[in-house]
Amino acid sequence: MTPSRILLLPGWQNSGPDHWQSRWAVQHGYYRVEQHDWMRPLRGDWSARLEETVVDADGPVVLVAHSLGCLLTAWWAAHSPNAHRVQGALLVAPGDVERPDLAAQIRGWAPIARRPLPFPALLVGSRNDPYCSFERAESLAQAWGARFIDGGERGHLNAESGLADWPEGQALLHTLLKD
Repeated sequence: MTPSRILLLPGWQNSGPDHWQSRWAVQHGYYRVEQHDWMRPLRGDWSARLEETVVDADGPVVLVAHSLGCLLTAWWAAHSPNAHRVQGALLVAPGDVERPDLAAQIRGWAPIARRPLPFPALLVGSRNDPYCSFERAESLAQAWGARFIDGGERGHLNAESGLADWPEGQALLHTLLKD
């Protein structure tokens, strides 16, 4: 699969230069789906942008989502007639926007879509993620039909987690590409 068909879906506030998603974009040429407003994410706008990107792709795509990008993937897949164009998804550290503290910051994203994804998926959850409990991440993986991966105690699996290029994540992505 060509790197341009691997779509990076950052979460709220985007992924900074030290985030593994940004590093993957630079190192491997993966395509970041740019959203209109990273600070005030609107689910409908973000879904429309993902739909446009998938439709414009010249073949099947693989989604690599972090945090709110995971919830975007689930919502989009539940509503898009083009979800069949996705070969697989790597979902990392979903945020729990149904928690009162996060719901107050990120409005309009609850409820979280809980339909099984129509493509293979892996969900990596951290045991000490401040934005989603380990049990909640495991529950989302089950609802989405994703294989759950225990990411250990690594916070929100972002730049602050010290993952750098996150080779374990690359290995997981390659398992999706082989399927």
